[in-house]
Amino acid sequence: MGHTEIFVKNPLSAKDFYINALGFELEVIQHEKFVWLHKDNKVILLRPGNPVNPLKYQDANVGFVIYTDNLEEAKKHFLSKGVSFKGTDGSENCLTLTDDDGNWFQLVENEAEH
Repeated sequence: MGHTEIFVKNPLSAKDFYINALGFELEVIQHEKFVWLHKDNKVILLRPGNPVNPLKYQDANVGFVIYTDNLEEAKKHFLSKGVSFKGTDGSENCLTLTDDDGNWFQLVENEAEH
């Protein structure tokens, strides 16, 4: 697999969530509308689009899963960045959240818990 493309209404403003909350680093802004970000060996491209905003994690076409070694600390981190949790994916150990465009993420204790 190559990079992951995430469709957002405005990549220039959407990048703040990916940098501040998820810890990605800005690689380059291409043609003033394509935002390339990286973290470790993961590369994402935020590109203009019309994201679908399902009301529940289970109704999304794609969900991004974030692993953490300490769920409570990770939860505090996201809350401090202004992120609101949208419930769970059936377990209190699988917290769900969205970016400002409604793209779904799941926060879990670690790979073994998932």
